[in-house]
Amino acid sequence: MQVLLPPGWPRPKGYANGVKVRGTQVFIAGMIGWDGDGVFHSDDFATQVRQALLNVAAVLREAGAKPEHIVRMTWYVTDKREYLAAAREVGAAYREIIGAYNAAMTAVEVKALIEDRAKVEIEATAVIPDGD
Repeated sequence: MQVLLPPGWPRPKGYANGVKVRGTQVFIAGMIGWDGDGVFHSDDFATQVRQALLNVAAVLREAGAKPEHIVRMTWYVTDKREYLAAAREVGAAYREIIGAYNAAMTAVEVKALIEDRAKVEIEATAVIPDGD
């Protein structure tokens, strides 16, 4: 994976502006904070993020991919302030489950998600490099 950083731009913290890769693409639908049986165990924002990331990692494994193969993530959150307030816990869960990789990321506040209890939905694109 080649991280794309135009000359003179400051390096972003926790994500990349863009990445360039070659290989098998894996597209992961929006994962929310419920378990594999569709059960929410918490209404806490950071806890739901952790579960959503675990769900992303499970789908990656099913594809034969790893977290370091993630090249793009989009986070949909229902409350920007709640997201920012949980930043430390969210960052810790991200580093533990996904790692310190340089995916291109977008976070968007939305009015609601389809599942009423969901506070976050995370979709991802991964690329398994040729030869892996």
